[in-house]
Amino acid sequence: MSSVAGCLLRISNREWVAKVFDMAIYFTSLRRNWKAGRTILFLHRTAAGDALVGYGVIDKACDVGDLSEEDRRECEKGEWRTALEFRYVRQFEKPLLVKTTFLRSSKLRGKYFHGLRLDKNQVEDLVAQGESL
Repeated sequence: MSSVAGCLLRISNREWVAKVFDMAIYFTSLRRNWKAGRTILFLHRTAAGDALVGYGVIDKACDVGDLSEEDRRECEKGEWRTALEFRYVRQFEKPLLVKTTFLRSSKLRGKYFHGLRLDKNQVEDLVAQGESL
């Protein structure tokens, strides 16, 4: 794979989907070399199967110690290590089912998509598909 331009992050429940798009922040324990400008595509389980529900571009990654008291408590409660703050987030009007993308040929399913690294062409393809719905 060529250089990493983004990755998939799976959001476990509807409440957190709303929080990500309302607050433009995602808490994670996943260890990655988070860089400003990388695109994160958000994956969530829907009634029709796993689907991409939107994306965001990282503004900065903060360690737990660098967060506000409220965000720090949230991280400790969820046992997360990092908060990804986004320049912007965009929710797709309709979820983009994984089985309708190039990811369908992957042997990965469900939670195993979490953290999958993507190159620039893959990110652009998924964003374009999601925005065209």
